[in-house]
Amino acid sequence: MSATNLATPPRLGTRTRAVLVALLALLLAAVALPARAEGHAALVDLEVSVQPDGAVRVEHTLTFDGEVPAEVTQRVALLENALGDRQYVYRVADVTAEGVTAQVEESSDAVTITLPTEGVTDTLSWGYTVTGASFSAGDSTQLRWRVLQGLSVSVGEVTGRVSLPGLPEDFQCLSGPPEGVSPGVCRFSAAGTDDYPQPQFGDSARGQGEMVLLQITVPSAAVAVNEQVERRWTLGGAFSADPLPLALALGALVLGGLVLYTLHRRAGRDAAAGQPVRVAEFRPTGDNQAEFSLLTQVRPGQVGTVVDERVDPIDVTASLIDLAVRGHLVIEELPRAEFARTDWRIRRTGAPETDLAGFEKSLLAALTPAEGRDGVLVSEIGPTLTPHIADVQDRLYDDVVSSGWFEHRPDSTRTVWRTAGVVALVVAVVATVLLVAFTTFGLLGLALLALALGLAFVGQEMPSRTAAGASLLAGLATLRTELLQEPTDRMPPGRELRELSEVLPYAIVLGGRDRWIDAIVRTDDDDTADSNELSWYHGPENWHLRHLPESLKNFISTVSGNLFAR
Repeated sequence: MSATNLATPPRLGTRTRAVLVALLALLLAAVALPARAEGHAALVDLEVSVQPDGAVRVEHTLTFDGEVPAEVTQRVALLENALGDRQYVYRVADVTAEGVTAQVEESSDAVTITLPTEGVTDTLSWGYTVTGASFSAGDSTQLRWRVLQGLSVSVGEVTGRVSLPGLPEDFQCLSGPPEGVSPGVCRFSAAGTDDYPQPQFGDSARGQGEMVLLQITVPSAAVAVNEQVERRWTLGGAFSADPLPLALALGALVLGGLVLYTLHRRAGRDAAAGQPVRVAEFRPTGDNQAEFSLLTQVRPGQVGTVVDERVDPIDVTASLIDLAVRGHLVIEELPRAEFARTDWRIRRTGAPETDLAGFEKSLLAALTPAEGRDGVLVSEIGPTLTPHIADVQDRLYDDVVSSGWFEHRPDSTRTVWRTAGVVALVVAVVATVLLVAFTTFGLLGLALLALALGLAFVGQEMPSRTAAGASLLAGLATLRTELLQEPTDRMPPGRELRELSEVLPYAIVLGGRDRWIDAIVRTDDDDTADSNELSWYHGPENWHLRHLPESLKNFISTVSGNLFAR
């Protein structure tokens, strides 16, 4: 049998062990350094003197029993939150130090005292005077101050004495972390006894930044009150619902609402209408027969603008169809493969333009095809009309003014009031920011914002119709009722398609479109294709009038969607 040799791990040499020990020592030293850098004093002794005017002088004496840190700092807080949105404000002055030069840095919420310790071996003394720590407590004065706070070193023991200009009525000493909700009671405190007529106190070890708070009640005749209280910003305080801010906000809303109402009544209300202007009628031509007759030269594009005071895509689309019905355009639906998108070609016929309004001439000019092309495709109508659509809108707005239906262009009126609304909104935003930041009247700012938004909204309703425009609007309401209720099967025989087509553009802008399209469909009484049955709308091969509802719906939605495309 052969023997098996088991290898044993090599032992660490003396040099290796020494290196590991040195590395461990360095690591421990690195961990210990931050704690050592904080510094530690064996004792802090506090001498507190209260003056009759309420000023408090605090003298500190630190006693070191080991290494003295390079410097000692103390952060003295100048602000203390009170109930609600108030805060106490303190003032620190007369900073002195023995044997060293104190450096004082003051910010909005604290005073930082820096004491270099070069040459200090065992004790370090400094002091300051604070005002604002004397508070009214009924018939008494309460002194409340953190005599120890914000110290950069920890201390092993705290001792102290208070010198008062009178005998204390009550004395408490509390200590603990600076942000503690319920600080603890100091290890020792006494006052008003035979042994301790003046307050004395003591406490055990306190960590870096911890505090000792003294609360002393004395007769008001002995110490004057010098508390300083100022408003502290809070969201709840900024939007205070106290009687005055709330009343001002409600008053502003009521008064501003009345002003807006008055503005709209005086500037935005239509003039009183006279007798409704009959725009069109279904004139009887025989037994149970009637033809559509236009009584007032109001084109469909103008109708929509008079009704809603705006030039909408549907107004321009209705104008295109009206121009086609009147023989200036032909709308040709193009053949398409299955599942392909429907497209149309719009061709000008070259008919005389003597009876056209200014906006209609601009619309026709925009539809003039490029050299060598036969018509304009609806799929390209957006880029084709975009450069001209502003001119079409301008001319349409000018037409409703020159026709006497509006005193001013509706778009210009809206622009003026929109500008006023924007200016009012900017002013309201600035005012609200200032009110919220510096006062308790934030609700008033919200009221101003609401009124500014109300002005912007009311401004859109400011275009007002003249008496003629109001009468025309009443007549259009009558025509709308007729378009929705008039029987569609009473057109003179042989002229059905022509009469129904003339009605259609007005039905598109006023309502009842579908029932008049269906009436056109019902004129088809055979199976023959109707590609060219309508003079103004041509379909592809094998197209029938029964396809017209879907074809026109697609045409109207496509053109309206593409007209203002960018």
